[in-house]
Amino acid sequence: MTRMYHKLPVDAYTSKDWFDREQRLIFSRSWRYAGLVEDVPEPGHYVSVQAGLNNIFIVMGRDFRLRAFHNICRHRGTQLIRAVGKTQKALTCPYHDWTYDLEGNLVSVPDEAREYPEGIDKSCLGLKPAAVDVWRGMLFVHPDPNPPSLAAFLGDVDPFLGPHKPEELVEFDEARRTYEIKANWKIVVENYIDVYHLSHLHSNTLHMYDHAKAEFGWKGPHYHFWEPPSEAYGKSLESNLPTPRVIPEPHRGAWVPMLFPGLGLGASEDSWNVFVITPLAPDLTRIENRTKLANVSSWEYSKQSWSSAGFWKSFGGPKYSGDDAAGEDDPMASGDFTTEDIYACEQQQKSLSSPYLEIGPASTGESPITKHQKAILDFMVAQEERAS
Repeated sequence: MTRMYHKLPVDAYTSKDWFDREQRLIFSRSWRYAGLVEDVPEPGHYVSVQAGLNNIFIVMGRDFRLRAFHNICRHRGTQLIRAVGKTQKALTCPYHDWTYDLEGNLVSVPDEAREYPEGIDKSCLGLKPAAVDVWRGMLFVHPDPNPPSLAAFLGDVDPFLGPHKPEELVEFDEARRTYEIKANWKIVVENYIDVYHLSHLHSNTLHMYDHAKAEFGWKGPHYHFWEPPSEAYGKSLESNLPTPRVIPEPHRGAWVPMLFPGLGLGASEDSWNVFVITPLAPDLTRIENRTKLANVSSWEYSKQSWSSAGFWKSFGGPKYSGDDAAGEDDPMASGDFTTEDIYACEQQQKSLSSPYLEIGPASTGESPITKHQKAILDFMVAQEERAS
């Protein structure tokens, strides 16, 4: 029998039944990151997101208020809108041209829709509402129109997430990336919160921080993490930062939490990032990265780049090179920590099919993995009990 030190069976990472259960009980019943506030800047602008079994969009109304609706026309269920965009004054279904105003009310149907009784009450056919909230410049949705508040969901973790104010920063569009990883979403989360691997897998690519001095823990189902800069990096930190500071001195270090069930934040002295995890299949996960930097002039960026050039010129490098590398396409020769992580996640997923798989004893730095697994089990049990 396979010996597992985990709290979840192999099936939790491979089976369609587990995947469907998680979609129904976790991602359809929790707050979901939907974008940044600047994605919906004016009336008529909107953004949509998949929240478990539900596609939900946020739109700004004519009153400049944000509202969330299920992206389903009340006539035949066709999605009204695509991912991101803007409309003029109304939302029109492309299938039969049923039209809704920006507040979700049905305002018109084609004249030929005669199968409905004359004098139909259009107020009964408005869009189904969902919940929307804003936190630290980010948009969140919940499929339930009256869920527990976002503040209650985040609980006591907020003070552990760093002094950053992302709503005051500007997005660095060139850093925006989307990846598809051939691994279960929980493996991606487990890699993200595994402190043990930082000084091994990323021994060159992330050695500007002191992983041995990392501080991490849990507040409810949410994981928090902070570590200081390494001695070499921190000795002349103000000169070594690659871009201008985004937090005031004397704050220093990297804050890298994972908010349940799948929103990672990566914040440091000079940047702030989101790492959005979307399960696509039992063995496929999409990741979206967005980065925000200081809202200062290009001259300030140039000065900081010149100042730090010496440090970064000799910084890091690939984990394997020369005779140790398997070739130019070897992920371990990429010198990119994201590529290294993707490789590790995909290799773990592959080994799940082996009858010889055993999960060995964990180090202290791996303890967040089993705690995340317990958070998943506890959340699903609570949702099942609530439904019964």
